[in-house]
Amino acid sequence: MNEHLNNISNTLSKVISDLHALPGHPTVLTHPDELELYSCDGLKLHTTTPGCVVLPATTTDIQNIVRICNRYKIPFTARGAGTSLSGGATSEGGVIIQLSRMNQIVEIDYPNRCAIVQPGVVNAYLSLMTRPNGYHFAPDPSSQIVCTIGGNVAENAGGPHTLKYGVTLNHILGLTVVLPDGEILKLGGKFRYSTGMDLIPIMTGSEGTLGVVSEIIVNLEPLPKTARTFLLIFDEVAKATDMVSEILEAGIIPAALEMIDKLCIQAVESTIKAGYPISAEAVLLLELDGDPLTVESDSQKLRSIVASKLSEPMREAQNQTDRALLWKGRKHAAGSMGRLSPAYYTNDGVVPRHRLTETLSEIYRIGQYHQLRVANLCHAGDGNIHPLILYNPQKSGETQRSVDCSVQILKTCLDFGGSLTGEHGIGAEKKDLLPNMYSELYLYYAEEIRKIFNPHNLANPGKIFPESGGCGEFRSIIKRTVR
Repeated sequence: MNEHLNNISNTLSKVISDLHALPGHPTVLTHPDELELYSCDGLKLHTTTPGCVVLPATTTDIQNIVRICNRYKIPFTARGAGTSLSGGATSEGGVIIQLSRMNQIVEIDYPNRCAIVQPGVVNAYLSLMTRPNGYHFAPDPSSQIVCTIGGNVAENAGGPHTLKYGVTLNHILGLTVVLPDGEILKLGGKFRYSTGMDLIPIMTGSEGTLGVVSEIIVNLEPLPKTARTFLLIFDEVAKATDMVSEILEAGIIPAALEMIDKLCIQAVESTIKAGYPISAEAVLLLELDGDPLTVESDSQKLRSIVASKLSEPMREAQNQTDRALLWKGRKHAAGSMGRLSPAYYTNDGVVPRHRLTETLSEIYRIGQYHQLRVANLCHAGDGNIHPLILYNPQKSGETQRSVDCSVQILKTCLDFGGSLTGEHGIGAEKKDLLPNMYSELYLYYAEEIRKIFNPHNLANPGKIFPESGGCGEFRSIIKRTVR
């Protein structure tokens, strides 16, 4: 590894010189203070320093940058807004291809109900532009006001409305990808049917290990005719999580079904004052949308199901302002944690819905074992958990305990038949836990696919794939944070 880094360092000056000489003269950042800004993504525990950062403006710029990296065999990492939470948007000594300047909506095609966008387009901005004409981009990560669609593709991001509308992959029609050798691969198109092997699902969620996405054709979803948002209040977390399955078993398919526990409620109400009752142990934020008659029928059915299970009467947002405030509380809950703790560490395991109650119970037990408070947000309808492990990095041992706590929670998800990630990706964070989830045969074929696209391992190396046969359990993170 050290020899590899030395080789990168020796060739970096040539790479930077060639980057400066490119047509169009894309900006190249090399000052240590500038590089520090790109040393981590949303996962602050994984920090590496890139050799340089270059900001392309076109697909041709990316192609030229990648060809230089390929010529010198120096690694490169595509980066969007840096909001990812698994250490995937970092590079140790290599080139970061920062895509924030590629932020144009190339075309909005309403007859074909799609749009062509560059990867740096902010998720929420596309819906802002299309909403006046009755359409939106359905994937809605909690960071959607800053995260980019290119990053959503890299991580196959979800969000609260995944339950009804699906993850990013379900809304991608086509991709333009600059491969690690500089060749350009076009996948899909505005048409919605294809023959042969579909490579879009392989590229989506590959976390930049197969190439750099430079243009995306996305599906636009018609805005629902009506939407109604409800707050269900519980005096026990288990009652809230049990209710999730009961609602779905009754045939109600909410657009979103989110759970927020007491610690999160306290944080939200101390900052945003979204109207969550601080006496509650948990709330479910539930949204129904679609045809008005169907929504009304489901609303009545919902009232009947929950009537005897709530600690307070079910509340409904009375107008768009009320609805927006309830959702603001959910989407800013993690950011509100600064009121309760100087730092927190979140992961995003997944469990089958029917095991959500015992999973949350086990998470609280694991937190107590490690002497750490754990707040919980869940895309409950999907079984996608987001435990927020609160810790103080200034207190001896707490960083290590937060990592150990997270590892144990993720292993619990696997024990309950779930997954290591629902939307944050594997990145550098969970790669050494992957053998706990998949067989050696699966990992072999996954890496063989990576080698077809990326034979020299130049595109975002050190991500997804474990570096050893065993489960190192965040070894790379621990080495950098606990010295």
